[in-house]
Amino acid sequence: MFRFRLLTILYLVASVALFVLAFGSDKKAGAMKGGSARNDAGKPGDHAQTGIDVLKSQSFAPLRGKHVGLITNQTGLDSHGVRTIDLLTQAKDVNLVAIFSPEHGIAGTADAAVANEADVRTGLPIFSLYGATRKPTGDMLRGIDSLVFDIQDAGVRFYTYITTMAYSMEAASQQHVTFFVLDRPNPLGGEVIEGPLLDHDRASFVGYFPMPVRYAMTMGELAQMFNAENKIGADLHVISMQDWHRRDTFDMTGLAWIPPSPALRTLRENFLYPGVEILQAPGVSVGRGTPSPFELLGAPWIDSTALLAELNRRKVPGVQFVAAQFTPATGLLSGTTCNGLSIDLQNRDSFRPVLMGLEIASVLHRLYPAKFQVDKMIELLGSRSTVYRLARGDDPREIEAGWAADIASFREMREKYLLYH
Repeated sequence: MFRFRLLTILYLVASVALFVLAFGSDKKAGAMKGGSARNDAGKPGDHAQTGIDVLKSQSFAPLRGKHVGLITNQTGLDSHGVRTIDLLTQAKDVNLVAIFSPEHGIAGTADAAVANEADVRTGLPIFSLYGATRKPTGDMLRGIDSLVFDIQDAGVRFYTYITTMAYSMEAASQQHVTFFVLDRPNPLGGEVIEGPLLDHDRASFVGYFPMPVRYAMTMGELAQMFNAENKIGADLHVISMQDWHRRDTFDMTGLAWIPPSPALRTLRENFLYPGVEILQAPGVSVGRGTPSPFELLGAPWIDSTALLAELNRRKVPGVQFVAAQFTPATGLLSGTTCNGLSIDLQNRDSFRPVLMGLEIASVLHRLYPAKFQVDKMIELLGSRSTVYRLARGDDPREIEAGWAADIASFREMREKYLLYH
């Protein structure tokens, strides 16, 4: 009997040990593949408090007695999933007058110009800032003394929500309207800076300020930098987050991921986006119109075997490429069978998306100089020197090294506007 009990106890101990080992391996594998495994940023169940959560905890005191215009979309929710629109509508002594929507509209589903509309639940007017105008007009701001911005960004310079915020700050300054930013996490984290600076003369709706492609700042921090460095002069107030740290990527915040736009369905795609999106203008499908945008790239004129062999030889850090064939249902090359690659993000720590994009562009330019229009990369990269060096055939690692001085200067300047450690 004693031997039986001893064997039973040993079996149970061994079973628990195997379970712990297996569970730990699964978590490690998830982290290596760029998944959602947590690290030491907090205990499971902890979550960052976004600007709207903090404002709510203050009983909306900064907005009391104000006539408010709210710039928001489907990402404007508190940590319990309640719309900022509804919270401000119900807040005591806060008068929500109008709503403003960015690219993709109030629901975040449109892939074209957006018309003005009305909010179904409140009946309030929604003025589109991606239609006839991209900046709030005097007529739109009539009766408003405070603009509130609450939108989740993607952490990438050419993502247009940045410019919508900046243009709205300019309008607020011109109309003597106070501007509030309800801050949210940078989904890519607040530490890694990558890519060339935007050339000073290439400012546009996809490039508001001369900063790198990946800038590692929150919208509140950006607002402070734009306001000072571009001399906007807005009466700016940032409602800072609580319990967000610069090392935290979105999956470490405990917050629910809400796609900020139709093609950024997952955080993994958001990490790939800066390096893959720059390849679309030269004539390559980046997987829009498929179930896996930014995880695929291809064109009918690509030889997948040749492209895969060259990229494997270059040993691009953090990712693995697999030959793939797909047919986009919408977007560039819609209905056309494309040969190319599937991109598997395996290690976010070593992955540098812009470098990956340059490596792919370099190979495509060398293999298909008449098909891959490398000069068109200027549209999003915004750096003539970078595109010139790519077209000349320079090694992407050497091009990357050439950004170091500009990034160092940007890092020093940006330090003045950081709100989190």
